[in-house]
Amino acid sequence: MAQLFQVHPDNPQARLLKQAAALLTQGGVVAVPTDSSYALVCHLDDKVAIDRLRHIRGVDDKHHLTLLCRDLSELAQYAKVDNRQFRLLKTATPGAYTFILEATKEVPRRVAHPQRKTIGLRVPDHTTLLALLEIHGAPLLATTLIPPNETEPLNDAESIRERYEHQLAAVIDAGACSLQATTVVDLTPMGEGGEPEVLRQGLGKLELLGL
Repeated sequence: MAQLFQVHPDNPQARLLKQAAALLTQGGVVAVPTDSSYALVCHLDDKVAIDRLRHIRGVDDKHHLTLLCRDLSELAQYAKVDNRQFRLLKTATPGAYTFILEATKEVPRRVAHPQRKTIGLRVPDHTTLLALLEIHGAPLLATTLIPPNETEPLNDAESIRERYEHQLAAVIDAGACSLQATTVVDLTPMGEGGEPEVLRQGLGKLELLGL
């Protein structure tokens, strides 16, 4: 059964987040709150955990997964970013945006998009999730927690635990979060002199990006 870690939204207990991080290191998939909706996360280098995450979400390897990073410097280790792209990223991070960028060699091939060699990246603006990333010490692979054949993300920890109690290692409860997913923007056209392409309009405001 999935463990439930109830943490303070402003001062999450480190001992509980360490337990959640240990489950991730052991190959577990964990549901975490973000500055948009809940997300599923797992260890970046664990093939079995990645396959389980995709199975729970109901997506194949052509669905862009996202790396949750602590800051822009960490993001730049996993994505090829030119000066124009970086200026836009700096404007919108941390925040409820996911950016599609060309992956570097630091990203395992099984994680990047098989044809485009791209990856989703974002820096969340959420105290508990940033604390978990700090304890974990590396980016986490993530996908929005939208059940298969549904369109709305989940945002209540208790109901997530009940629904996925045999599929998740844990659920972190820091209070309800938004029912909206992130805004997804493809920045790869900028590398060839083009403009960003909005793939999904969600919680992040397009005006902040000048779009």
